[in-house]
Amino acid sequence: MFPTGPVDGPAVIELRQYTLRPGRRDELIELFDREFVETQEETGMAVLGQFRDLDDPDRFVWLRGFRDMAARHRALTDFYGGPVWAEHGPRANATMVDSDDVLLLRPLSAGSGFAVRPSERLRAGSPAPDRIVSATVWSFPTGRSDGVALIRDGLVPLLGETGPAPLAVLTTEPAHNTFPRLPVRTGENVAAVFTSHPDERAYRLHRAEVRAHPRARNEVLPLIEKEQAAAPRTLRLAPTGRSLIS
Repeated sequence: MFPTGPVDGPAVIELRQYTLRPGRRDELIELFDREFVETQEETGMAVLGQFRDLDDPDRFVWLRGFRDMAARHRALTDFYGGPVWAEHGPRANATMVDSDDVLLLRPLSAGSGFAVRPSERLRAGSPAPDRIVSATVWSFPTGRSDGVALIRDGLVPLLGETGPAPLAVLTTEPAHNTFPRLPVRTGENVAAVFTSHPDERAYRLHRAEVRAHPRARNEVLPLIEKEQAAAPRTLRLAPTGRSLIS
């Protein structure tokens, strides 16, 4: 079982984005928060966060973490081969159009993972917190480290100077996916930055302040743009009542 005290950034993290059948997101969230939180953690994983995508009413986003790749294989084998998934998995799958948009990640540096406390998770049916979590994912050419280093050494300090420090900063976990029953995106080289804000206004203000900062405007962002393989994608996420990340 994953520890119930503080967990400072599990070493392996999945960012999972599900496209759902129209109108069925709340059905999946209710089922997930009731049946799939403690039962996953009993196998040795940590359910870190569950979210409604604010820009897509049919998208559910969540994260879970593992001690390492070996623990991931054991936990996934136990859960998806166990009685809870056998009973409730078909109903969950029936809400989904696609569940294969998955990034396998790790903390970018020591202390940059999610620090969560599973013992403080609220009960099923608890109201959702009134907060916005943003997840911005930058993509860079495979085999190159300059872009990720610019995020770590240039952008992340600016975020802390202009507003709340990031909740976590992650990058691609390069290990082979040893549980092929659940696909992950391959050939990726990303940096993912997660921040939290009390409301939409605070989120937009912080974003504008970062872009207006002279060092960001004249140096950091132009250098990142030169390195990136595609435009960054930002997810605006509303935590569910049982999300540890909020």
